[in-house]
Amino acid sequence: MSISRTRQHFIDVARQLFAKNGVERTTMNDIAVASGKGRRTLYTYFCRKEDIYMAVIESELERLSDRLDEVASQRMAPQEKIIELIYTHLSLIRETVVRNGNLRAEFFRNIWMVEKVRKRFDADEIAIFRRVYAEGKEQGEFDIENVEVVADITHYCIKGLEVPYIYGRLGRGMTNSSSRPLVAKFVYGALGKNLGPRTT
Repeated sequence: MSISRTRQHFIDVARQLFAKNGVERTTMNDIAVASGKGRRTLYTYFCRKEDIYMAVIESELERLSDRLDEVASQRMAPQEKIIELIYTHLSLIRETVVRNGNLRAEFFRNIWMVEKVRKRFDADEIAIFRRVYAEGKEQGEFDIENVEVVADITHYCIKGLEVPYIYGRLGRGMTNSSSRPLVAKFVYGALGKNLGPRTT
């Protein structure tokens, strides 16, 4: 097994143990045993449990970042792409928290640790929004003066919606499909045009 694959194997095993037992109740020895590797091998890659915890969070955020890249690369109108990026972000954050069981409490209890790891992801996401907004502005779809500022605001607005979305407090009783037209109207209005999905 290569170095990168061995390291990823430890991360995958740790994520499952953290999700099942919680970070506090999982030891480095638990991770070594469950991975089928020795403690010495584990310590070659991670000096402390906190290091592997951070690597787990980073790995989860990389999954989300890859998916956003896929959405941004799709052939669709820029205004539709923005809505898809928003829902992809929120849906994957919720999926990540839900699938990680006991680990989800750590996402909120140790939010400052998560924020440290999120810096690179946040920068990548803002860059994606800037790219799509620039594309829409160039095509005459978006009436915005400062692409960078609008991308920053979009990112931080979505980030602020994560917790309400995870707990189902956002548009109580509404489904993704029923809320999309409302979100689209709000976003399109903010972009300076009364835009909607193209019918041509």
